[in-house]
Amino acid sequence: MIGSPIGNLGDITIRAVETLKAADVIACEDTRHSLRLLSHLDIRDKELMSLHEHNEVNRASDLVGRASAGQLIAILSDAGTPSISDPGYRLVNACIDAGVRVEVIPGPSAVITGLVGSGLPTDSFYFGGFLPVKSGRKSRELAAALERVETSVFFESPHRLLKTLAAISDLEPGRSVCVARELTKRFESYHRGTAAEVAREFDGKTVKGEITLLIRGTGKKKAGRVRDLNAPHKN
Repeated sequence: MIGSPIGNLGDITIRAVETLKAADVIACEDTRHSLRLLSHLDIRDKELMSLHEHNEVNRASDLVGRASAGQLIAILSDAGTPSISDPGYRLVNACIDAGVRVEVIPGPSAVITGLVGSGLPTDSFYFGGFLPVKSGRKSRELAAALERVETSVFFESPHRLLKTLAAISDLEPGRSVCVARELTKRFESYHRGTAAEVAREFDGKTVKGEITLLIRGTGKKKAGRVRDLNAPHKN
């Protein structure tokens, strides 16, 4: 399971490159996308296989069989670490059930990159993956994030970001948030402030790129109840 760049191709690790060169087959979320990375690394003439959410269950038995026969199988998602909001979870479990060794090669993560760059508390956090598309479910998820003690991290579509920021601002306009956009890429940007401030910053604009949204938690609990603390976090 190989962590791949989330934008800047220079973030690939030496260990990841060595493993890709040694692999007998490379299973990719999107073979066309992975070909750009492999071409950049001058890794050619490798057997590529698609592995995405729609075929992972069927592909898993084949890949487990090939690994059991001694082949080295490399898994690549389009960006970041396989299985984190990407294919890989089912394959890992199939390998565990079959007694096939699973090795994870760490790499870039939009979750950790966004969290560190946000300036929000990092001592504990909640990762919720992609926010729900339907407004009712999204509202409940955002309300839960505002009640949560720790920092919440989500992925969001650029096309839905304005409505999401407006929804947070309606619930609690003074809560600190951060929109981390196009992480590690040329036009990377962090937008920090209260929910109301960041919502105004994006109001009327066309948002493009990949978005990581972070929402500050309440800070701590007291007497079994969540207490709202937007004061600077103390370690």
